[in-house]
Amino acid sequence: MRLSKSFLQLFLYLIVGGLATLVEWGFFFLFNSVCRFHYQLATVLAIAISTFSNWAFGRLITFRSAERKNVVGEIAKIYAASVIGLLMNMAIMFGAVEKIGLPEMLSKIIATGIVFGWNFLVRKLVIYKI
Repeated sequence: MRLSKSFLQLFLYLIVGGLATLVEWGFFFLFNSVCRFHYQLATVLAIAISTFSNWAFGRLITFRSAERKNVVGEIAKIYAASVIGLLMNMAIMFGAVEKIGLPEMLSKIIATGIVFGWNFLVRKLVIYKI
């Protein structure tokens, strides 16, 4: 049985996303629980760091066949798309923590899961167009 290219990319992006998620959650925990930063600031910092790891892992694993013209421009597009993901993440976190009363780390996990789909689609369809 042959897997479609899109399904294989999604599967590989699950691996990439998993690695970047570990980076994000680790830094969120560090900033929020250890450094005692507000959960929104911890979210911004953790996403800024994990976005770079997501780009690097994605380039090495999922989107390695995409053209390599302008790495700085590519990273800029990744961060631009991540700003939207960040805003989605922060809104979900606010709703879950402030309105529903969920713990901050659980809210972070939920937000990450929801924003994952956005991240994959924007990379596949807009940034790498493959």
